[in-house]
Amino acid sequence: MADGQSGRDGRSGQETDRARDARQGGTAVGGQWYPPEWPDRIRALADGTLTPVDPKRAATVMLLRDTPAGPAVHMLRRRTTMAFAGGAYAYPGGGVDPRDHDRLVGWAGPTLESWAARLGAPDTATAQAVVCAAVRETFEESGVLLAGPAPDALVGDTTGADWEADRRALVARELSFAAFLDRRGLLLRSDLLGAWARWITPEFEPRRFDTWFFVAALPEGQRTRDVSGEADRTVWVRPAEAADGYDRGELLMMPPTIATLRSLEPYGTAAGALAGAADQELAPVLARARLEAGEVVLSWPGHDEFTKRVRTGGAA
Repeated sequence: MADGQSGRDGRSGQETDRARDARQGGTAVGGQWYPPEWPDRIRALADGTLTPVDPKRAATVMLLRDTPAGPAVHMLRRRTTMAFAGGAYAYPGGGVDPRDHDRLVGWAGPTLESWAARLGAPDTATAQAVVCAAVRETFEESGVLLAGPAPDALVGDTTGADWEADRRALVARELSFAAFLDRRGLLLRSDLLGAWARWITPEFEPRRFDTWFFVAALPEGQRTRDVSGEADRTVWVRPAEAADGYDRGELLMMPPTIATLRSLEPYGTAAGALAGAADQELAPVLARARLEAGEVVLSWPGHDEFTKRVRTGGAA
């Protein structure tokens, strides 16, 4: 596993992930992480004693850069103190800020109407909120900004003290993304994003997200930084290499992460993946739980590798 920050190898990552998972009481089958309370919550959903909460809209970005061996993707390992999926690898991302759509932002690329149609969003305000969340969260969690002073221009180095002050203000919600763009005279470059997938947190989860996954190439002149308060490690890794680590049980991931990683493997360049985004299916993937022969069966339609069978009288 290529690690541009910590210098740890895959074997040390394996030991750390497993130890952290054990301390948190989570369960890993191969590299798939799921919390210990899932069986009870699945049973409660099946017998009607659990009412699903509405999912919050969210976005995450698979940021790619080219290497001699093929494109690598930027990933974060969630801190063990996180309430959910501590120790699991994920991409920069997070929930929509209400201010992501309370007014129009400086915009370049496909129209909001085009984005609403592509995302399956109910209106252009929702489309703007999701795309803004993708760009804002990428800047907040990696320091990379998909914006520029003109439709054909991009910002360069974003590592200065003034950029960092703005990034921290965005994280603290002291500054809206629209105000940030306006103050710096920037346009959001929506043309640099490709919508890739959409996953909805299972109905039995207490905190749910309706998450759109995007792909983007690392802009020339910019670099990722280890600035996410939710991560204890950042890496650049080829999708196939990360998927192999998952298959060996060395890298922990949730189903949407490993599924999208595998879908990136056929692409030989970051530009090729971005071009391929137009062909990706965006029908939402939602886990289903059903009772079958004394077991609760948990499945993700179209993704058989994640199917779990849970005994009705105990843990999986």
